Amino acid sequence: MEYVTAVPHPRSQAAGPARAGRVSLAVALSAGALGAAVTLLATRQRWAEGTATVVGAPFSLTAKGSDVTGVPAALAIVGLAALVAVFAVRGAGRALVAALLALCGAGTVAAALLGVSDSSALDEEAARAAGDTSATVHALSHTAWPYVAVVGGALILLAGLLALRYGRHWPAMSGRYERSGAPRPRRTAAKGLDPDRPEELWKALDRGEDPTGA
Repeated sequence: MEYVTAVPHPRSQAAGPARAGRVSLAVALSAGALGAAVTLLATRQRWAEGTATVVGAPFSLTAKGSDVTGVPAALAIVGLAALVAVFAVRGAGRALVAALLALCGAGTVAAALLGVSDSSALDEEAARAAGDTSATVHALSHTAWPYVAVVGGALILLAGLLALRYGRHWPAMSGRYERSGAPRPRRTAAKGLDPDRPEELWKALDRGEDPTGA
């Protein structure tokens, strides 16, 4: 008895990478855009709070994420631009842009985590409020917004890693505008035209024919 081994159809073999490319594209776009939006939102919120002694009395101080560090917001904007630029390039250029996107996400995570324990912004406010450069903030505490920025950075990082892994299967925005380089087909000469009837010449031009026969 002979056994016949089934050979998968080439179309079914190509369907796997194509499907993975579509799924990864949707996830990367969603993660990158959402991560940038979350990070920018988080940096506009209150990250730290504390008290300083001003004229012998406690004085409450607060600092937004943008006061603590401007790195997460800047990297989120760069990451969002890199997410769009991924579709404008191909080959090695796409890999470089994808790496930049991933680095923006990793940098956002690191900067937000460092901002959790940063008291310099509140110390500067305490010095201004007390009129003493040596004044510092007391009873320092932080909100959950720095960790929200960490989540946003992680989403940007995920988008960059997906672009590095599956970006070669993604389409490019400039693809439809590129010329294939193939020679354009020569227009066929129109036969049987009466040169004394201009309307026939115009009709031939409308059909893409060469009324001169050249």
